[in-house]
Amino acid sequence: MSAVSTAQAQFGLGSRLAALSRIVELGSGRVEPALLTEAAQLLLRAGDRLKLSPEHTVVALAGGTGSGKSSLFNAVSGLELSPIGVRRPTTARTHACVWGLDGAAPLLDWLQIQWRHRFARASALDRGEGRLHGLILLDLPDHDSIRALTDPEAHRLIQVADLVVWVLDPQKYADASVHRRYVAELTGHDDVTVFVLNQADRLTPEEQAECVADLEDLLRREGVAHPRVVATSATTGKGIDGLKAVLADSVAARRAAYQRLEADLDRLMARLAKEMPEVLHVEPAVDGARRAGLTDALCDAVGVSALGEAMENVYGVRSVDWVGWPYARWAARLRPDPLSSLRLGGVKDDIRTLVGSSVSAQPAEVDNAVQALGDGLSGGMPEVWQNGVREAARSRSPELSGALSKELAEVAPPLDRVPGWWWLLKIWQYLLVAMFVAGLAWAGSILAYGVFKAGRPPAEILGDVAVLPWVGLMMVSVLGLGLLSAVASRNFVVLGAGKERDRLERDMRRRVGAVAQDMVVTPVERELNRYNEFFGAMAAARR
Repeated sequence: MSAVSTAQAQFGLGSRLAALSRIVELGSGRVEPALLTEAAQLLLRAGDRLKLSPEHTVVALAGGTGSGKSSLFNAVSGLELSPIGVRRPTTARTHACVWGLDGAAPLLDWLQIQWRHRFARASALDRGEGRLHGLILLDLPDHDSIRALTDPEAHRLIQVADLVVWVLDPQKYADASVHRRYVAELTGHDDVTVFVLNQADRLTPEEQAECVADLEDLLRREGVAHPRVVATSATTGKGIDGLKAVLADSVAARRAAYQRLEADLDRLMARLAKEMPEVLHVEPAVDGARRAGLTDALCDAVGVSALGEAMENVYGVRSVDWVGWPYARWAARLRPDPLSSLRLGGVKDDIRTLVGSSVSAQPAEVDNAVQALGDGLSGGMPEVWQNGVREAARSRSPELSGALSKELAEVAPPLDRVPGWWWLLKIWQYLLVAMFVAGLAWAGSILAYGVFKAGRPPAEILGDVAVLPWVGLMMVSVLGLGLLSAVASRNFVVLGAGKERDRLERDMRRRVGAVAQDMVVTPVERELNRYNEFFGAMAAARR
């Protein structure tokens, strides 16, 4: 593979790993913890491997006791490096043979290969071995040995090797421990897995062909779509060149490390996709209709309409002191005070109390409004994400009623403010009262001086009986004008009270909407964005 192709593979893998990192970050509480842990371990392993020598390919020889794995290791390396046993596992620690030591030490340290078990192969001095330059061949402990049961070294290196060569023998190539524990776990790793049927010298050509065909069929049933099987004999050297050719191709391509990580990532993503099926993109912002619906429901829950109506009534009652006909007000004093009967003496304090009691009295309605928003937005999502949206909507529910109460308690209607036209109308009404009183005094003076001749009037007009009808007409007109002014002012009061109610309800609705945005909508939108980002990362992490 060219340097450009290798760079492209690394870049593509890097993008997918970055997406996997987002999945781990966003999937907390939404994805099975074991899967997230596995994903985090893959990210750690990939980060370590990609920082180490890309010029070396790590090939692990794995197999059970008696498969001839160590003999094959010695045959490929051309040296007697690994001890050979027949009836018991001999390889207690991993041995490594390196073709080209330059830059390999950090990689061997990461693999935790002990210094005394590292061997260098001077391939430049060996005819035909230059094609293996960059190969790190590992002879692993037997996976089925007693020691392997307590020592995870073989399992660990099988997980991190760039290429795994499974060494099987004709008697145990169908060993269930291999297939159940390892082969089934390597589904999709065809490019980075090779199967060697060793000890082929014990078989006739017909038996060898039959065993290879049977092994290939078995592997396909295990999920290995395109199994690579090589028949060898470490004793006679048969097939060793073929195995070296397979290893040389992998070493020359310089891509096995990326292929292994890609295969591990593919398998992990398949499991994630099975648990979290892809669904359609959702709008990350709560639409205006749902916002308005939530605000309406919360306004109903806190009694905004009832508060507006109470304010409107209080506004009308207070206006009587300013725009009502004074004679009617004076007569009303003989009756119980309407404000006292309504218990609205301290208007602002009572309005605040009304708001607070309305909020605290309807927690169920507040919860229902929040629940309805979460249910409406999460339809069609996987259940775990539906629960996430609902939890986000309710995340600040314990504070919501109190926040609404506190916010609306600050909305005290400006009932201490007297409209200017109230002042003018009150002055006008008292001017009419003064005119009526003056007319009454004039009429009395005419009666006293002009009718009953009680004395000489101070002025002739005060005793002129002929003026008396006109004075009476003036008094009646003043009374009529006063009553007409009172009736007209009541109509204006009704309009003003309606406007004040609308203003108050708009202000309260605005405040309720702001609280709903901060404590309900924003957490929900954050969860919706998290949902979209998660599935976007899922798509980016898949090939």
